[in-house]
Amino acid sequence: MSRTRTAVLAALALVAGVSGPAVAVTPAAEAAISAIPCTVDYTIQNDWGSGFTAAVTVTNNSAAKSSWSVKWSYAGNQQVSSYWNTRLTQSGTAVTANNETYNGTLATGGSVSFGFNGSYSGTNAVPTAFTLDGVTCNVDDGSGGGGGGDNGGGSGTRVDNPYSGAKVYVNPEWSAKAAAETGGSRISNQPTGVWLDRIAAINGTSTSMGLRAHLDAALAQKGSGEEVVQLVVYDLPGRDCAALASNGELGPTEIDKYKTQFIDPIAAILSDSKYASLRIVTTIEIDSLPNLVTNTGSRATATANCNTMLANGNYVKGVGYAVAKLGAIPNVYNYLDAGHHGWLGWDDNFAPAANVFKQAATSEGATVDDVQGFITNTANYSALKENNFTVNDTVNGTSVRQSKWVDWNRYVDELSFAQAFRTELVSVGFNSGIGMLIDTSRNGWGGSARPTGPGATTSVDTYVDGGRYDRRIHVGNWCNQSGAGLGERPQAGPAAGIDAYVWMKPPGESDGSSTAIPNDEGKGFDQMCDPTYTGNARNGNNMSGALPNAPLSGHWFSAQFQQLMANAYPPLS
Repeated sequence: MSRTRTAVLAALALVAGVSGPAVAVTPAAEAAISAIPCTVDYTIQNDWGSGFTAAVTVTNNSAAKSSWSVKWSYAGNQQVSSYWNTRLTQSGTAVTANNETYNGTLATGGSVSFGFNGSYSGTNAVPTAFTLDGVTCNVDDGSGGGGGGDNGGGSGTRVDNPYSGAKVYVNPEWSAKAAAETGGSRISNQPTGVWLDRIAAINGTSTSMGLRAHLDAALAQKGSGEEVVQLVVYDLPGRDCAALASNGELGPTEIDKYKTQFIDPIAAILSDSKYASLRIVTTIEIDSLPNLVTNTGSRATATANCNTMLANGNYVKGVGYAVAKLGAIPNVYNYLDAGHHGWLGWDDNFAPAANVFKQAATSEGATVDDVQGFITNTANYSALKENNFTVNDTVNGTSVRQSKWVDWNRYVDELSFAQAFRTELVSVGFNSGIGMLIDTSRNGWGGSARPTGPGATTSVDTYVDGGRYDRRIHVGNWCNQSGAGLGERPQAGPAAGIDAYVWMKPPGESDGSSTAIPNDEGKGFDQMCDPTYTGNARNGNNMSGALPNAPLSGHWFSAQFQQLMANAYPPLS
């Protein structure tokens, strides 16, 4: 339930406070309205008893401004913890919200919106008085929908790249955790993905926001512009057949439950006209289809679980159903997960993967028109661009492809892989306009250990190992990797064929627990998350490279978050 501070303005009462037929606005009423210097709509979007998310919209009715400052005071003990679209400070009960560099302009009659998270005990009364640049504002009467009831501005028109010209939703729950970390405020306003990884996540719990709450918060953040909301749709039957840390709640045969209790409710919410002005990006079922390519049949990397999912077809059916159902919603943009270069970059995986994706995208009523694009490196660590060597280099007559690290892969980084794989996907029948996303949340590999040039040319291995940014022991290592850092910040259209760099995996959320932890989330223990594990066929029987003392997948991992900030590249200021 949202709560909005309301006050009936005398002039508006002439037109909005009467019963019966509508009354025209008189010149006197117009003069009275124009005399109001500013209005403020303060809305509590979500309140869970000890904390809240608030949205503020300020309308300027006086001279145009190139910067602005909004102030108010709390009657209780509310404390702001994180914020977006503003620079916010608090001293005691007094709060000051200043413009960011990109939204300082405030025209006469123009509005600006911002939001924040807060904590409190006792009561959470809405402030009664606000000022804009020292001038007292009346409080808006709430009839304009600023309290979260309408779908805000934005065209709602389908576009080629949903990230172009749009802000991206800052998840207030992740933002609050990030801001609570020492130094975390440097990145707590970055947009991250919202993970719908079990049925309960759709409606939320007493301690976590549900899908509607996130969409409502996104509407509050967007103001009059365009806003992208990033969702990870992730609850297939028999999920993650080649790993255990993120196993799902549904058994291998529960495809009907997946459809009716997971995808259908999500589609019903996303199709609500209230959210029609949002651009909703869905990342569909990470790690599923690539597993059918690499971890089945007679391969050394095959697992019984993956062979089961290949045989029953429920990965293909589930992805197809999700793509069809969500793709029918005009403002939803589906991106299928496409692994990463260290998974699908080899010749015997590359083309077969594209064909499996085409099979899924044309099953269960789906068509390629329901696919906006693909995402690579989701929740992984592969470097965006290796600048110190290329796949075409040779050392003393030996190709880089023959090095132990590259191991005959045709790609050495995510950007080259994503661009080439896009071409392959188009060649098998996907639309020529598809775009790629690359998850850069944990692939920066900065810090003091970042190489500044190529390695020694003593051998092809010293050349590659001495120059590579990606410092994992093996490219197949995926769990809570030691030495990793934040990568490129989220941005739209950074390279040819790339719709955006994104932080789909929220930095600081664990990949899996270092030891077995009993839980009711269906998550098992995977030895690849144990720093003492000596490996398996999927990582060349190397050490796991995982950090110690990690919690369950998706749970907050402070030590990892601090490491990611320390090793960020580009570095954090």
